[in-house]
Amino acid sequence: MKTLDYILQHIGKYELVGNSDHKIDFITFDSRKIDGEHANGIFVAQRGTAVDGHRFIGQVIEKGCRIVVCEELPAEIHPEVSYVKVPNSDYALGMIASAFYDFPSKKLHLIGITGTNGKTTTVTLLHRLFMQLGYPTGLLSTIENRIEDKVIASTHTTPDAVELNTLLHQMVEAGCEYCFMEVSSHAICQQRIAGLHFTGGIFSNITHDHLDYHKTFAEYIKAKKMFFDQLSPEAFALTNIDDKNGLVMVQNSKAKVHTYSLLKAADFKGAVIDNDFTGLQMNINGKEIFFKLCGRFNAYNLLAIYGTATLLGINSDEVLPAMSGLGSAAGRFQLVRNQQGGTAIVDYAHTPDALKNVLSTITDITEHSVNVITVVGCGGDRDKLKRPEMAAIACEFSDKVILTSDNPRTEKPEDILNDMIAGVSADQKRKVLVIENRHEAIKTACMLLQAGDVLLVAGKGHENYQEINHIKHHFDDMEEIKNNFNL
Repeated sequence: MKTLDYILQHIGKYELVGNSDHKIDFITFDSRKIDGEHANGIFVAQRGTAVDGHRFIGQVIEKGCRIVVCEELPAEIHPEVSYVKVPNSDYALGMIASAFYDFPSKKLHLIGITGTNGKTTTVTLLHRLFMQLGYPTGLLSTIENRIEDKVIASTHTTPDAVELNTLLHQMVEAGCEYCFMEVSSHAICQQRIAGLHFTGGIFSNITHDHLDYHKTFAEYIKAKKMFFDQLSPEAFALTNIDDKNGLVMVQNSKAKVHTYSLLKAADFKGAVIDNDFTGLQMNINGKEIFFKLCGRFNAYNLLAIYGTATLLGINSDEVLPAMSGLGSAAGRFQLVRNQQGGTAIVDYAHTPDALKNVLSTITDITEHSVNVITVVGCGGDRDKLKRPEMAAIACEFSDKVILTSDNPRTEKPEDILNDMIAGVSADQKRKVLVIENRHEAIKTACMLLQAGDVLLVAGKGHENYQEINHIKHHFDDMEEIKNNFNL
C-alpha cells in the first residue's frame, strides 16, 4: 500500500496543508466513488469541461475522504484532512495514478499513435502482429482494450489517467511486453497521459476534426505536437512526411526521429504496385509483398506498422510475412457482398479527409461503369464546420448519395442534415436523397445496389449503437446491411 508521502515525491510542485502520513488504497476524480470503504482514498478535484470537481470537496470529506488534491483550497479547512494544492489537477492525477501503480508504463514498451485518421487500424494490427509473433501484448483503442486476448470494453479513444494506469498495471501483471495505444488530442490536452513513459510515438496524419473542442486548426496541430514534445531522448518518433505537418510534429522533439512515406525518400519507403478489393501489392524498402488490406490510406498504415516493428527490433524477415496475413480492424473498410454481385463497405470515416480517402480508394479500384452509392451522416454536438464538406465530398465521388442521421446526440437530426445539405451544389442535388432514419437509409441503398455496384456506409464503423438524447440504442451498420442482403 502506498503512502501520501511516497506519492508527493512524484507529482512535482505542490503545497501541503495537513500531514503526509496517510496510507492510500484508492484514487478517484469522481466524487460518487467515494464511500466509507475508501476512507484511505485520494480525491482529485479537476476543473472539467462541464463540471468543476472543486464543488464536491465538501461532499467527499463528509463521506470520509481524508486526502484532497486541488488547484484551489476550500474556504473551510477540515482539521483531519490533508489538502495538496497543485498548479494543475489534471497533470497531478496522471502522476499520482502512475506512482500509485509503480509506473507500469516503464515496465513494458508503450507505443502511442496520434493523428486524425488511421490510429485504430494501426494499433489494432500492431497488437495482432505482435501477438502472432509470440509477444504478450496489450491494446488501448477506440474499439476495445485488450490484455493479450482478453477483451475489455472501451468507452473513450484514450481512457482517463486512473483507468489507463490500472490497465497498464494489469498488462504488466499478465506479463505483457508491449502495449499499443491510441493517443487522442483530447487526452493530450487534458493531461490523461501525464506520467506515462513512451518507448515510441507515431504520427499518422492531421486533417479537419475536433474543432468544436480545439476551436482552430492551429490549436489542433499544437495539441498533437505536444505528444512528441514530451517524448524522452530514449524514445523514437515515427512520422508520416507525406503529410505537410509530418515534420512539424517532430520539431524540437528530443526523441530519435524516423520517417515513412509513399512519395519521398524516407527511412521506411513504400510504393503501391497494385490495389484492388482483394488487397495491396506493395514494395517496402525494396521488398515486394501482398497485403489483405486495400487503399492508399492503408498503405500508410502498413508503413507505420512495419516501421514501428522494425524500430522495436523485430527482424523484417519475420515482420513482413506476418503482416501479409493481417485483415482489417472492425468497421474499417469492412466488405460484404450480396448474392447479386453488389459490394457493401462499412467504414468509420467521419472526417472529410477520411471520407475522401475511402471514396478515392473505391473509385480507384472500380471501373467507370460501376455506380458508387454513399450513405453518410454527421454526429451531433460536434464540429459543425465539417458537415457541408462531408456532403460535398460524398457528392463528388458518388453516383448516388443518401444523407442520413449518424449519432445526433442532443441535436435535432434535421438541423444536422440541413448543415450537410448546405454543402451540396445545385448541379449535385439531383443525386442526393435525404432519409433521416438510418435504418431506412441503408435499406434504400441496398435496394438501389445493382450487380457490380459499390455501397459505402460511412461514419459509424464499429459502433453498435446510435446515440439519441443521451440514450444509446442498438444499431449496427454491418448488421443492417447483412439483414438487407439476407445473409
